[in-house]
This record gives sequence, C-alpha cells and structure tokens, in this order.
Amino acid sequence: MSTRTAHESATADICTAPALELGRRIAVGEQTSVEITRALLDRIEAVEPAVHAFLSLDAERALARAAAVDAGIAAGEPAASPLAGVPIAVKDLLCYEGLPTTAASRMLEGWVPPYNATVVRRLLDAGLVILGKTNLDEFATGSSTESSAYGPTRNPWDLDRVPGGSGGGSAAALAAFEAPLAIGTDTGGSIRQPASMTGTVGVKPTYGGVSRQGIIAMASSLDQAGPCARNAADAAALHVIIAGHDPADSTSLDAPVPDVVAAAGAADATGMRIGVVSELGGEGYAAGVEKCFTDSVELLRGAGAEIVEVSCPHFRQALAAYYLIMPSELSSNLARYDAMRYGLRVGDDGSNSAETVMRLSRGAGFGAELKRRIILGTYALSAGYYDAYYGSAQKMRTLIARDFAAAFERVDVLVSPVAPTTAFRLGERVGDPLAMYRGDLCTLPANLAGVAAGSFPAGRSSEDGLPVGFQVMAPVLGDDRVYRVGAALERLAGTADFCRRAPELPGTAMNSEEATR
Repeated sequence: MSTRTAHESATADICTAPALELGRRIAVGEQTSVEITRALLDRIEAVEPAVHAFLSLDAERALARAAAVDAGIAAGEPAASPLAGVPIAVKDLLCYEGLPTTAASRMLEGWVPPYNATVVRRLLDAGLVILGKTNLDEFATGSSTESSAYGPTRNPWDLDRVPGGSGGGSAAALAAFEAPLAIGTDTGGSIRQPASMTGTVGVKPTYGGVSRQGIIAMASSLDQAGPCARNAADAAALHVIIAGHDPADSTSLDAPVPDVVAAAGAADATGMRIGVVSELGGEGYAAGVEKCFTDSVELLRGAGAEIVEVSCPHFRQALAAYYLIMPSELSSNLARYDAMRYGLRVGDDGSNSAETVMRLSRGAGFGAELKRRIILGTYALSAGYYDAYYGSAQKMRTLIARDFAAAFERVDVLVSPVAPTTAFRLGERVGDPLAMYRGDLCTLPANLAGVAAGSFPAGRSSEDGLPVGFQVMAPVLGDDRVYRVGAALERLAGTADFCRRAPELPGTAMNSEEATR
C-alpha cells in the first residue's frame, strides 16, 4: 500500500467512525484529538465545494482545543466526558464567542458574539472540539436550507436535492462525514426532517429540556436545540451533555435529564405499546416512504412490541395552527432588528429619516421567505385579527396537546413517517410555499405540544433510493423512550451509521472497502 493510500484509508476510518468510538480512542491514546480534528478539517476542505454545509470554520481554535484535550490525557487527567476531544459542528443560530453568528442572514452578517450559548458552554466543558458553524434557512425559516442568504446546502446522497431544513447544514455535515456530531434546533421539524432526508439521527428533546440561552430566537414557545448524529448511541451521549436545567433560561425545566444513554444502549422495544398515528399517512405520502414506515413497524412488532392504531384527530389542523403561531412569534422576535438597536444599517447617510433607514435596512437584510413569514405574523397579531387568528391557533394547540395526552394513556410512544416524501430537488418548491410547508405535516404536532420526538433511519425508498426517516414521539420528559425505540429499530433494520450507504461525493477518496462496508 502506498503512503498516500495508507493516509487516505486512515482518514476514511477517522471520518466514518462513530463519535463514541473516537472518544474511546482519544481516551486510551490510540489516536489523538489533534489527529482526528485534522482529518475532519481535511475532509471539510475536500467536500465543502460540493456540499456547502458550513458557513464558517474555526480551524485554529479547534486544533488548539484538541491539543489541550490531548495534553490533559497525556498528563493522566480523566476525560471530561465520553466525547472529550471529539469534533462537532454547531448550527449557526448558537452564539460561540469569537466566531461569527449570522443565522444565515445578511441582517447579522459579520456579527461576532461576545459570549457563549449555554449549549456551547456545555460542549466546551465536556471537552468537545467545535469545528465551525453550519448553514441553515435564514433565521431557521424554511424546510430546505435554500433560504440561506449565503447559498443552499446540498444533500450528500444526491447533490441535486435539498438536505431538508432548517438545519440542513448540520445534517449534511454528518452525512458527508465532515463531522461525527452536530447541534441543531427544531421549531417545527428542523432537526428531524433533515435527519430523515440525509439518513442521519436527529432528536428534538422535550421543550425546556435543553437551554435556549444564547440561541437566536425564531419562535420562542417552539424552539428547541437538540443532538444530531449518525447513530442513536452517539446522539444520546451528546444529549446528556447539552441537556439539564439552566437558570438563565426561564423556560428551562428544573427536572432530571431522562437516562437516554441507557435507553439507547438497551435498544429493545420488547413489551412496549407503540401507537401508529392514523392521521399521519395515506393520501399525499409517497409509496416508498409508506413502505419503509410499514416495514419498520413490522420489525418492531416482530421483536415483541405491541402495535396499536391511534387517532389524533386534531393533528390535521397542526399545519394551520403552526403557520399562525410561528410567524407571530417570529415577527415579534425579529422586530428588534430595526437598524436602530440591532442588525444591518442601510441608508444612514444623514439624509434619511429613521423610518426610511428601518425600511431600507429590513428590506436589504431579510430574504423573501423571511419577509413572507414576518408579514403573515404581523397581520395575525394586528388589532382586530388577534383573536380570530393567533388566539384561535393557540386554542387548536391546546387540542393537539390533549390528543397527545389521550394517546399516551394508551401507548408508550407514537410513531409516524418524518416527512411525506424523500428529499426533493433544489428549486422544486421555492415558488410554492404551501408545498414547502406541507413537508412539515408529521413533525409540527410534537413542537406544538412540547413533547419529545426523534428521527431514525428506516431505510431507502424503493422509488428513488433516498433515505427515509422513522419518527418516534414520547411524552414530556419521556425522551428515553424515543431513544429506546429508535435504537431498537436501528438494531433490527441494521441502519446504524446509515450514511455509509450513500454514494461517494465527487473528488474525494473515501470509497474504500473499509469506508463503505
């Protein structure tokens, strides 16, 4: 084997290895964090022209943090966590001191926060190495990562298709083997839908289970940060690091973190009552998606789970309720970006009024989809319409929460597809907002009710060969049930590290037998 081939093989091994395996190697001295971080930075350099998962990299600081972890281990210090020294990518909504945080918007272009989000601080305390910030739909308003002001991210399974959104950058970074772990945020499915479309794992914890401090707000009653990985065990290990009460976040739950690591390790759904939501399927769902879902349910049944059909009638109104509540909260949150207090300032040459500067700045700083949602939300909150629109949507939200409560009296978890279709082509839905919004049908109810939910690979569609996700939803603080069922499916279907089955990206050398088996 040539020196170059040996190097490529070693790099492929590092880039495709599970996060917990990398953490083990670092802890026992088999490999250094610096070696692993360099390999991933090389991988990023090779594939970013094709994928565009990252908006910014922090290579120098990442290598310095990796060296510090290695020095501590060499000195005999215990590892800060099972993931100490393992590189991670972070969605560009989370503040990381010294690195630009843009929310993928021109409105915040070049802004560098002077502080860390609580999630970022917990990552650093646990010894993880932050590689950089990932792309997203502008201010997380989208389902395809096409509304980013800095260009779309492409799906590593098919570069002509979207990776989902809003957190397509984090999911694509995992699927392209640019990072073994990532952080996403989920307001209406922005962790789970990209996970489904890229063959990765993404979990939305119970609302309040992970601090929102230092995360740029989209819709404050819906936003939730969560772990993204390529298998359930890695996601669970990351989950416990970022979760837990934070006095700096008034919505943070003061409750013990569920034992998601043990649940993922058990990977056994025997004896569990699993509810199949009858409203989340049928007309409008691709045949390949429904087959993957049905096959997954049968695998769980065959392994000893009891399958029960459950009706949640108000889930059909979740889309309408969400697209009033979310834009309303978005409009309120983004009002601060007015060129007077925060954000881009245009036209401030002394000749324009404050109102004109505001109009010019918001016009230049916000993209078309974001403006659409701001206008919708502002209208829904306006005098004379508040009760008819926003108030009615909140009443429907209560009914959806009651549907969940009634269902969880009968079953341990609810399951459904994550999205009605697999990844669609770039540009296919940009001109049809309703078609874009309908892609969130399955994920929205969990956000409206604040329950835990996750997406796990269910296989590949028989129609187009693209990944299909399997959604597991559990009661508030029942996050461990999500991992137990998701990990059980992963074991039964053989879908751990499912991205190894993706086609190799052009211009790279990771298609060795070791990397693709």
